Amino acid sequence: SHVPLYRKLGSSLREAIQSGALRAGDGIPPERDLALALGVSRITVRRAIGDLARQGLLFARQGSGTVVAARVEQALSDLGSFSDDIRRRGLVPGSRWISRVLATPSPDEVSALQLGPADQVIRLERVRTANGAPIAVERATLNAQLLNGDIEFGDSLYAALRRRGVVPQRALQRLRAEVVRGADARLLDLADGEAVLSTERRSFGANGVPIETTRAVYRGDRYDYLVELMASPEAIRPTAPGAELAV
Repeated sequence: SHVPLYRKLGSSLREAIQSGALRAGDGIPPERDLALALGVSRITVRRAIGDLARQGLLFARQGSGTVVAARVEQALSDLGSFSDDIRRRGLVPGSRWISRVLATPSPDEVSALQLGPADQVIRLERVRTANGAPIAVERATLNAQLLNGDIEFGDSLYAALRRRGVVPQRALQRLRAEVVRGADARLLDLADGEAVLSTERRSFGANGVPIETTRAVYRGDRYDYLVELMASPEAIRPTAPGAELAV
């Protein structure tokens, strides 16, 4: 066949991942072992694995070699923590903290969180992971009173809020496609200019008061949002015989 060997090998590995034969977190044999087993050169193996890594299907994890990357799917109607969502999918959530600070709010934060003149905010910045693979860079801000000013609350913000009786009841979220550059690209193991999913969310408690605002950048190759669409009653109402259908 005219198809290069590294592409054939890449296609076989991709099919194994997509079929579930190789699951998130499974290790890929070392280049040398894979080359010997398949009777191909190490260069062929390296190119195949490199292609799949650039597609977000594989990633190198320190101490574990090359492993299958996790892909996460979240329903847009679900309002919950990242950690809970990842665990429901049988994956291990994690965070690499960049900063946690107690600060004086900016004018935008005062407006978004409906803060008083003496209020402070907690600003959180971290990389969210699933099975060790970077999924998102997340920056959240909340009224410091909600956590009694405690910035060392653990890894799950929503779990810490629940312990204090604060439960987000609804949220407004905006999604858009962007390209990533600079520090965010490096944190997500992406090249400058690659596509990402950007989100902005403001959540509210039962009393309608804002709890937190969060901006996040997700790897588009590892994170999906799922939307369920339903037809309106007018759309499914039987059409009378002879009536003209509108398209």
